[in-house]
Amino acid sequence: MWFRILLFAFLGFVFGGPFGAVIGALIAAWLSSQQPRIVYGAGQSGERRRQTQTAFFRATFLVMGKLAKADGRVNEEEIQVATTLMNEMRLSPDQRQQAIDLFNQGKTPGCDIRGVLLEFRRAAGSGSLIQMFMELQLQAAYADGQLSQAEMQVLHEACEYLGVNRFTFEILHQRFQAQRAFYSRYNGGGYQQQGNYGYRQPVDNRSKLKEAYATLGVSPDASDKDVKRAYRKLMSEHHPDKLVAKGLPEEMMEMAKKKTQEIQAAYDLIQEERKRK
Repeated sequence: MWFRILLFAFLGFVFGGPFGAVIGALIAAWLSSQQPRIVYGAGQSGERRRQTQTAFFRATFLVMGKLAKADGRVNEEEIQVATTLMNEMRLSPDQRQQAIDLFNQGKTPGCDIRGVLLEFRRAAGSGSLIQMFMELQLQAAYADGQLSQAEMQVLHEACEYLGVNRFTFEILHQRFQAQRAFYSRYNGGGYQQQGNYGYRQPVDNRSKLKEAYATLGVSPDASDKDVKRAYRKLMSEHHPDKLVAKGLPEEMMEMAKKKTQEIQAAYDLIQEERKRK
């Protein structure tokens, strides 16, 4: 805005002297005031947003069910991920039953996820909502600590219907793995949990810092400017209000908030380390 005002004021001065500069500045200010303001709630109309929220909800639990059954047996960890998600969303009894029904439907042999994902894609468009969806599915796929080939096939199938190419998925996957390592293995003040007896051993701070960089999707030798750009991009993509405005179910807002807290933690660690140098 200020650049435009100064530019118009300068041009006005060139062609009309001091009076022209004033007129130019006033015109620039008026033009800026006419531009549509960007507000988080302006992503979609109320009805369209509700449709997107419904599509997101249905796709989330249906695909989670298919992932859980992909390698043959639904284990306790996979059920716990879906249950935790339902708890964090604070679903009403009716919504919770819908989620359970969708999850069970996804577990049925030969369940076709194409229709529900194409519906979600049409409602969501592209970008941050679909990215958030894939992050949730990766979380479900890694519930038992590893990603099987059968689960990978389901994720690739989901990407195909959602218009996510393999290269984009691999970047998302790698960043998810880094985030998972940073916030799971290195949780608890720089110590790593071992076994079932509560034994903890120190974690190499260099490894922790490496995971923090990977969380932001930048290399350790990236410039301060590039680190900040990556951080701001991720924070913008996961901003709870922006995601809800685009159609993220409001019940999932807490999950989006946690995601931004995780991104913030990685950025803060990098900044602290760079200040020491």
